Amino acid sequence: MVGAKRSIKNVTDNEEENLSVPPGFVSLTSLTLKKIVTDPNSATERDRGPGLVGVPLRNSDLESFKMSLLQRPWISHGQFERVRHQDDSAQIGNNLKVPVGAPLPKGVIRGCENCHDCVKVTARWHPEDSYLPPLDDAPVFRPTEEEFRDTLKYIANIRPRAENYGICRIVPPPSWRPPCLLKNKEIWEASKFSSHVQKIDELQKLFSKRKGSRLHEKIETEMPKAAKIGKLDSSNECVGDSEEDSGPEFTLKSFKKYADDFKVQYFRENDTVAATGPKRSEPLIARVESEYWRIVEKPSEEIEVLFGTEVANQTIASGFPVAATPAKGTGKYSEYVKSGWNLNNTAELYGSLLPFGCYSSSTVSVPQIFIGMCFASQCWRNEDHHLYSLSYMHVGSPKVWYSIPGKCFFKFAKVVKKWFPKLSKHPELLHKHVAQLSPSVLIAEGIPVFRCLQNPFEYVVTFPGAYHSEFSCGFNCSEAVCFAPIDWLPHGQNIIEHYAGYGFKTLLSHDKLLLGAAKEAVTYLWDSLTNKSSNSKINFWRSACGAAGTFTRLLKMRVENESIRRKHLCNMPMSRPLGEVDDATKRECCICLYDVYLSAVVCSCSPNRYSCLRHVKHLCSCGWTAKEFLFRYEIDELQLLVEALKGNMKAIYSWAKNIQKLATSDKDHTRKNPNSTSLCESNGLAA
Repeated sequence: MVGAKRSIKNVTDNEEENLSVPPGFVSLTSLTLKKIVTDPNSATERDRGPGLVGVPLRNSDLESFKMSLLQRPWISHGQFERVRHQDDSAQIGNNLKVPVGAPLPKGVIRGCENCHDCVKVTARWHPEDSYLPPLDDAPVFRPTEEEFRDTLKYIANIRPRAENYGICRIVPPPSWRPPCLLKNKEIWEASKFSSHVQKIDELQKLFSKRKGSRLHEKIETEMPKAAKIGKLDSSNECVGDSEEDSGPEFTLKSFKKYADDFKVQYFRENDTVAATGPKRSEPLIARVESEYWRIVEKPSEEIEVLFGTEVANQTIASGFPVAATPAKGTGKYSEYVKSGWNLNNTAELYGSLLPFGCYSSSTVSVPQIFIGMCFASQCWRNEDHHLYSLSYMHVGSPKVWYSIPGKCFFKFAKVVKKWFPKLSKHPELLHKHVAQLSPSVLIAEGIPVFRCLQNPFEYVVTFPGAYHSEFSCGFNCSEAVCFAPIDWLPHGQNIIEHYAGYGFKTLLSHDKLLLGAAKEAVTYLWDSLTNKSSNSKINFWRSACGAAGTFTRLLKMRVENESIRRKHLCNMPMSRPLGEVDDATKRECCICLYDVYLSAVVCSCSPNRYSCLRHVKHLCSCGWTAKEFLFRYEIDELQLLVEALKGNMKAIYSWAKNIQKLATSDKDHTRKNPNSTSLCESNGLAA
């Protein structure tokens, strides 16, 4: 049965197997004694000779034999581990038309003697074997012109209705038609990008085992945790590692021709139809989708496609206009240059906390370009730090997305480990492009899966912690970016602790983000207090802060946690502040890779190695007196900051004047007594 776990129940529950073993000899048991049963039929088989050549083992005998081998301590079982992992892949592919393990015939031939960017497709679609997973659609939202003006506000308004799906689609008002700069001649015909090869027939295999995968070698080599953590520091690296090899370079124009040729040939119904014949209509999305899952689950040929993924403004510029864009005609598109729906602006909109946690070297807030063709896929993954993501389709054929709500994050991980037991030893892969498990498999495991169809000029939002995957129905160019509104903070705090527990490398500093945002909040609360003013930014922080505000509660929890760690682990004779000079450099614990922006421990034997407060004893073998405690703020100062966010006027004054060194306006001389206890009543700050 597909997905069935191996069991030893047939051994332990069998009355014949319950033979006692003398004490102390269990681990040395090599053979399992059985009562000889007189059976004429079996006697015939035994008479064949001692070798019993050609007699197939029964399943129960085979399992018993394997169990007896596992009880022999002098045998290295690494080879049996490899066998089991091969069986894991065979579980999913047991319905293949070719024997498991047999090579599939090539269905796509790329390039020829004269050129590298041509394609010959010998495979054809199999409508008789195709099927569509029975899925509910994710919600679709159509904002009015007024609603569409404020990006983060609109997403916050639809979140209660969409978050339980993990994904939603936003159809902009008809007037929203930003220019696609990718179509400019200097980009479309001249800018080149490197493509990646992707075998669709292998997507339902654990990608670390795919032929040619560098990550496969990393996993197969057993190393101490401290030596192997941090090797998978970004989803982009894993995309490259998961593919078999790099493809040729293309321009967007030449890649579109390649993609169109592939699709026309693959869905051609009659091989006798000449390539120069009348152009056939596009196949229905449902046909492409059903054929995609047939290839993934029951491949009959090896189907190879190409795709490109780039950081915007490297080899392929963003498709949205920007202020510095030299392209012709961008001046008349000023409304698009400044819009929050322009993905160059989304991550840094006021209300997105992402800039507070990023370092200069970070690309987490930079848009990513994806260039796809028919069947090109991005397998199940979630965004780094469980951030929101916003994707826009510039041009081309639709994409089909699938999503799993963030509330099922741990359940999904459990199911993936069930299908791929090797991931139990490598949990870092669960956050990456691991495998394209079928929605049918996931639904059978009790995990809800939703479908979302994205057309050109439409947006797709994925919510924190939601696993999602997608594939293209033909040539297309899309762009995506992450962002972090206030309601993301609880997700970000939880996942950063999860990362530290497994030694995952982080892309941003959560503590830097919290403190940077807190200082920004106090700045505006101070301005409100001294100038008695009000604006959108002041109102934003008033709603986020206060005694019951989300932001205040999370900072308070972090400070309490930090206080406990310092009290129990850092009674060191030597300590010094980190200082502002270190603010621009990202430093991590050498043991768990936790960001040490707020506090760290260093030893004189290795001044460039740091540990977090949880791993001080693992830093080195030097004595306690050789270690030095580094801190950015004293605990009393952090507690004062929390009180300021609660709206305590005295705390706001003390932090602003003595720690943050904010300037005092002329109006400050007539302001209210700083010994007042609350700003809540006077300025409407949430209590």
